[in-house]
Amino acid sequence: MHRQSSKIAEWQGGDTSTKAEKAGQTNRALRRVLTDSIGEGAIHELIRKLPRSISYRVKKWMRPGVIRIDSLRDHVDQPGVVPFRCNVCSALCAAVISDLSRETGHCPVCNTQMRGRSLVHLLSMRLFGKSLVIDEFPEHARELVGIGMSDVGQYAEFLQRKLRYTNTFYHKNPRLDIQNPGPEHIGAYDFVISSDVMEHVPPPISSAFKNLRAILKTGGVLVLTVPFTMNDETHEHFPDLYEYQIVKRNGSYILTNRTVNGQVQEHGNLMFHGGPGSTLEMRVFSESGLFRELGRAGFGDITVHRESWCDAGIYWKDPWSVPMTAVAI
Repeated sequence: MHRQSSKIAEWQGGDTSTKAEKAGQTNRALRRVLTDSIGEGAIHELIRKLPRSISYRVKKWMRPGVIRIDSLRDHVDQPGVVPFRCNVCSALCAAVISDLSRETGHCPVCNTQMRGRSLVHLLSMRLFGKSLVIDEFPEHARELVGIGMSDVGQYAEFLQRKLRYTNTFYHKNPRLDIQNPGPEHIGAYDFVISSDVMEHVPPPISSAFKNLRAILKTGGVLVLTVPFTMNDETHEHFPDLYEYQIVKRNGSYILTNRTVNGQVQEHGNLMFHGGPGSTLEMRVFSESGLFRELGRAGFGDITVHRESWCDAGIYWKDPWSVPMTAVAI
């Protein structure tokens, strides 16, 4: 059996009455009490209104337990527990396998969640042919030029130390509008990391994917995450979006839109990822829709990565919304 597969099989059984499991049990119990008392939505709304320094601590307290350890060897034979080395900050950690998911499993040192570690893992595999922690990237990595699209600070800061990497933003400098990238971006990059961004880009999404290809050099690597389903088609929430704004009315947010033909539309029940504004969900991708968009845009070697990687604490339970990579051809 492959070494990674063998480790995963070991994780999935046995007693888990360890320090990591006890931390997870405590946090899960606290979350259940709060959720039963005031509801999940109310919890997130309350946290959003707290000062950042306090909300960070509350969110960290409510997360499933991942602990820092002194040695991977001491935990390797504990069934149900995943010992791993964070590939962002190099910390040694242990987590209960049931507590690992796309948006959880935060490293207790650098705070990178499983999604972030998977991005680093796949970037390393594509650029160097093996999975390395950032600190072990080879010397020639400094010659590789790339960008992130609103990457989170945890792994962005570490990548800047080893690569010619710049984290870009839509709303501030260094700025990148993927629907209208400036000429300085065209053909400039060896890699692009786009993590949970493309679902927020206004339509038409096809032009955004074409621009992703345009800013990459031939042979350049795209590391991509978006929430996606296993349905046949991508679902656009606002296919006729043209001139629009988001307004608050009677305590709720409404999107008002004037189509290219002058028709006025209003849309309610908006979905935001992280608060109102540029985090509005514009669409729900499908896996097949992503393959079509990437292929039409000029990408090849398009790969969906459902494989787990135990050495970095990466374990995908579900087949949807997993990372993808592609190469500019």
